[in-house]
Amino acid sequence: MSVDVPVIETDRLILRGPRLEDLDPLCGFYAEERSKFVGGPLDRGEVWRLLMRSAGHWQLRGYGVWHVTLRDSGALIGHAGILHHIEWPEPELGYGIFAAHEGKGLAHEAAEAARDAAARFFGLTRLISLVDPLNDRSRALALRLGAHHEGEETIFGQTLHVYRHPEQRGAA
Repeated sequence: MSVDVPVIETDRLILRGPRLEDLDPLCGFYAEERSKFVGGPLDRGEVWRLLMRSAGHWQLRGYGVWHVTLRDSGALIGHAGILHHIEWPEPELGYGIFAAHEGKGLAHEAAEAARDAAARFFGLTRLISLVDPLNDRSRALALRLGAHHEGEETIFGQTLHVYRHPEQRGAA
């Protein structure tokens, strides 16, 4: 069983499916304390299982999280895409950029491309983002993407803020 993950290209980025060679860069990201907003810090085995879950999400849901690479070098710099775990109230636009690449507008570019692709390829036109109340960067990005605070949701015992993204145009 396999699924074709659409490749999304922007001016500076390529969003593609997860690959085995992504393990080491992901381990670097998940070793940092700042990964706490996306489930970290994690050891190598936990990152491996996260990578397998990411690939499995594409298999079982037909959509998932793209790994974000720089167009000019191919270097992995983060992720953006759609998560819909069974504990989630609905599909979520999630995103994260490695620290060395923050402050350049890359997270916005990746998240916007992922949101547009979710509508175009999968008909997911009314996404949310679940944001830790302490994650100022994620909240600022959600707002920059045009999302508005809609309420709160408790997942795994943690209260998260729900940001609703503007409805996107689906497949024509």
